[in-house]
Amino acid sequence: MDGRDSTNGSQLSRTLTGVLVLLWLSVFLNYIDRSNLSIAAPQLKSELGLSATQLGVLLSAFFWTYACLQIPAGWLVDHFDVKWIFASGFLIWSAATAATGVLHSFAALLAVRVILGVGESVAYPSYSKIIANHFPLARRGLANSIVASGLCFGQSFGMLFGGTLMGRFGWRPFFVTLGLASLLWIGPWSIWMPRAKAHADDDDKGSPGLPEIVARRAWVATALGLFCMNYVNYFLLTWLPFYLVRERGYSMSGMARVGGAMLLTAALSAIASGRLSDRWIRNGATTTGVRTGFMVAGGLATGAFLVAAVVAPRYVSVGLLMLAGIGFGMCSANVWAITQTLAGPRAAGRWAGSQNFIGNLSGAVAPALTGVLVDRTGHFFWPFLITGAVAWCGAAVWRFLLGPIEPVVWKISSNVMESIVRKHAALTPASAAPLPLDDYL
Repeated sequence: MDGRDSTNGSQLSRTLTGVLVLLWLSVFLNYIDRSNLSIAAPQLKSELGLSATQLGVLLSAFFWTYACLQIPAGWLVDHFDVKWIFASGFLIWSAATAATGVLHSFAALLAVRVILGVGESVAYPSYSKIIANHFPLARRGLANSIVASGLCFGQSFGMLFGGTLMGRFGWRPFFVTLGLASLLWIGPWSIWMPRAKAHADDDDKGSPGLPEIVARRAWVATALGLFCMNYVNYFLLTWLPFYLVRERGYSMSGMARVGGAMLLTAALSAIASGRLSDRWIRNGATTTGVRTGFMVAGGLATGAFLVAAVVAPRYVSVGLLMLAGIGFGMCSANVWAITQTLAGPRAAGRWAGSQNFIGNLSGAVAPALTGVLVDRTGHFFWPFLITGAVAWCGAAVWRFLLGPIEPVVWKISSNVMESIVRKHAALTPASAAPLPLDDYL
């Protein structure tokens, strides 16, 4: 199944629409699960008597395993049925979320955050593999924008409703309920997501190895660009609630409204950006011009408005945070569409996994560095300034390093080509016109 129909990608099949809904729900839950500890941070810090540095380490622990397991996760989804790889990861991260609510020591919370990173490590390689395999090129902007909106909606929901519920009932019941309720997702996924044959024969089809992928300038650009984009995301994910409560003086419910509104704005921007980018490409604009344009404009806007927000008066800063959310949404709708176009279906998992490994190293840096700077200065000026500068560096990477966004032509060994030619000859009737060789590549 590839999701394409007689409309040449102008519409999605009902099955793919259902899969897209489940993908949205999975990333929605994914980002509530990884952001809920930062929302609970003010209460957690007081309950356990943590310093800002300790809190930063706790918030960054998730990324130790999440980042390091990206390359193995990409290999797994390229070689086995992504349906069950993703379901297994979902089960692990949901169970880890539920367990967090019953733990009472710093060491135990640190361990379960590491386990959470193990489960969630399969997510983005799986998303890229599924979209590259099943969604037509003309609809990938939409598919990626739906996933990106789930990211922002998850953070928004977690901050808006999670913050409100934690303020009223405490953080522990929220974690336990969320983790157990998330397990209900696995049933519909096992029914709706089509099975795919194992990809162990990818090498027989000339699938590129990891060294060939990472040697590409385009891979370097996507990895560095994602690092910069994720630095912004993880700074907001882990420290925005604490900043709004401790430095701007918001209550837990006020923090939830402001932070949730910013992330909701980012989600809506992602959806609009994905639809616009697809439309412009279908109407004849170049993929390179459209995707790169969104990444550059979004990065510049995000950095500028974040820096302005930290120095502006309290109520002006709210509007500036909304504008930063619009810029972030522009980037998040297009970043993975670039990867999927460059890599193609056979390399999507490994390219996405290795790219996400570099990109998520920022998750180990941003929370910890912010905690150290807050401890030393007592304010958030330098963390916001550094985050804005990283966003601008990302815009420069997309503009000057990436190059054309077009499918990479991977090398095929002579043995593999000989096997393909034999298969081509065997499957082509003698009386029929030869089938295009590309059908077998």
